[in-house]
Amino acid sequence: MMNVQAQFSHVITLIQEARQRAFQAVNSELVMLYWTIGEYVHQQVTSNAWGKSVVKELADFIQQSEPNVKGFSSQNLWRMKQFYETYKDYPKLSALLREITWTNHTLIFSGTKSAEEREFYLQLAVKERLSSRELERQIDSSYYERVKLADAKLAPLVKILPQDVTSHFKDTYVLEMLNLPETHLERDLKHQISRNISKFLIEFGRDFAFMGEEYPLQVGNQDFAIDLLFYNRSLNCLVAIELKIEKFKPEHLGQLNFYLEALDRDIKKPHENPSIGILLCKGKDDTVVEYALSRTLSPTLVADYETKLPSKQLLQAKWQEIVDSLEPDTHD
Repeated sequence: MMNVQAQFSHVITLIQEARQRAFQAVNSELVMLYWTIGEYVHQQVTSNAWGKSVVKELADFIQQSEPNVKGFSSQNLWRMKQFYETYKDYPKLSALLREITWTNHTLIFSGTKSAEEREFYLQLAVKERLSSRELERQIDSSYYERVKLADAKLAPLVKILPQDVTSHFKDTYVLEMLNLPETHLERDLKHQISRNISKFLIEFGRDFAFMGEEYPLQVGNQDFAIDLLFYNRSLNCLVAIELKIEKFKPEHLGQLNFYLEALDRDIKKPHENPSIGILLCKGKDDTVVEYALSRTLSPTLVADYETKLPSKQLLQAKWQEIVDSLEPDTHD
């Protein structure tokens, strides 16, 4: 009977896969239809042939001609025009445009400011298969700025690691999904991550596989435990997280570096890349972090965490400071 059940389950899988392919095909056609209409409206408006009243008349005409067709209000027609204008000069993104829903598109081009940021969220939505609710959460939590800030601080690691670690980590992790009170214990933070791992992976990244809480290590005759251990499929390495519910102190690094050495000697498989560590603290002074990491070659990132959505304006300003500092000085 078990064998028959497995066969029946296989048929269900075939149905689900076909349904998903059909949805993707329909979505692709719908997005391209909106693109084509947006292009046409753009041409008519820019040539001064159409104004707002004509676009409203078009919406009414579509409603009268195709009463069962939804999504062609005057507001949505203007969005189609905006969609076309947003991406018309970026042909390399055309394949990505077909892979996400129209709702996700509207979230991206209405919630981002630059072409780089839009491309980032397009790729994230495709790679992580984000629902509209998940994508909106990532945009609201300044996911882009947090990743870019981390990439800037991870620059020394790029030189010593065989794999490209950019776009995999964040400078600040937002853990509002854990519903932690402002005052909490380290074990509360650890257990809540373990109990809500699927939600946590939306923030941490779906390329990460959870290997365990209090992951045991034995060195000599002593037993140790890593707070949280993950494996990243694309980086092909172990990722150890040590949690601190206080502000970063330089002495916190010693324990994590010890764990990374033990992982690489005793746990890492020959084909895997060197292990990476994340020290996740309640807060940090970036200057203190820079000094603490300046003399170590250990692949470690110091990040902080927030229990509520952070200020988007503050994170955007921090990232803009780094961008400005990288631009050449033209005022000699």
